Amino acid sequence: MAFNRIPILNLSLARNADTKPSFLESLRSALLEVGFLYIKNTGFDDELIAQVIAQGKAFFDLPEEKKLEVQMKNAPSFLGYNKLGNEITARKTDWREQIDLSTPHPLPTASDPLYYNLLSPNQWPDPDYLPLFRPIYESYIRQMSTLSTTFTSLIAEALHLPSTAFSRFFDPDQQHKLKIVKYPDLSSLPADQQSQQGVGPHKDSMLTSYLLQASHHRGLQAQNLSGDWIDCPPIPGTLVVAIGQGLEALTHGVCASTTHRVLSPPAGEGPRFSIPFFQGVSYDATFEAVDIPQEIMAIREEILRNRGVDRMDDVEFTFTKGKWGHLGEATLTNRVKSHPDVGVRWYPEILVRIREEQRKDGEAKEWRRDFVKETVHVEKGMDVEGSLPTMKEISV
Repeated sequence: MAFNRIPILNLSLARNADTKPSFLESLRSALLEVGFLYIKNTGFDDELIAQVIAQGKAFFDLPEEKKLEVQMKNAPSFLGYNKLGNEITARKTDWREQIDLSTPHPLPTASDPLYYNLLSPNQWPDPDYLPLFRPIYESYIRQMSTLSTTFTSLIAEALHLPSTAFSRFFDPDQQHKLKIVKYPDLSSLPADQQSQQGVGPHKDSMLTSYLLQASHHRGLQAQNLSGDWIDCPPIPGTLVVAIGQGLEALTHGVCASTTHRVLSPPAGEGPRFSIPFFQGVSYDATFEAVDIPQEIMAIREEILRNRGVDRMDDVEFTFTKGKWGHLGEATLTNRVKSHPDVGVRWYPEILVRIREEQRKDGEAKEWRRDFVKETVHVEKGMDVEGSLPTMKEISV
């Protein structure tokens, strides 16, 4: 049976030798059956979290010209500010504004691979306007980097692997990323654009991500294997952990990345704020995987057999083996796809290739829909004008 709730794990149990085995068992269940979970008792200082939220909200109160000083398309790194409606997911506009930050890196050299453009300095807002913003977020990113590394070691142990099993996929100065996101409520959107898509259905890249839900609003939802959307409401003192596509690739699909989305807040409820942290993987990594113990593979296979359903999502898998030489190439292409304004300025050739692939994919989907329609017509005796099955009935 597909999951119908998101598990909550107590991270403090992992710090005690007596309770760690039960924690690892719960973590293994969450990894193999859900791919989405809450963690509580993370060890973060409450005052730091309060400052992170306050400074994040304050950024969006800056004058428009100050936010545009750090606009994402100013640089090829995909770091910086994105205006409302400037990002695309699942080929539709995301109604959110945001700023992307990362662990600090110097500018790449001319001899570096193109995807090293992702490793660059941050664009920080003017300290005369937000003097605490940079120190608060540098501290939070450092502490989140430590937490994510620790949690990844726990994931390895939950899979009966050495705690260092994933260490070879990290750079010594590994880049991790963070977004500060504002989702306006529906009444704040253009009259002709009142879509509920805060961010469309997607899977996070890399290994793991950790979401701080920074306001009381609902809206985050995870999709189970039956295609149903399960609410992930804010719970004070927790982070929401999502398994990324990188971890799915490295574990032969044992740790499956889970599709999720955000719905815009209803009219009159005010904006929703969230601050996700994304644990990175070396952009130079290739598509090798770790050796998963047979007993873990058997548990995963049994879970899938017991469900009796195929996986119901059509989100493209970023790290398809054989398509890319390095994870960095896949990541750069994915970023251009999400931020075409940056692609136009800095990566026009990649953007042209993406548009051509999307055109071909659209034609293929149209052909498949025609095929399904004719098949249903023949098998069910429907009129040619008869209604097609839903995506949950037949995946096309």
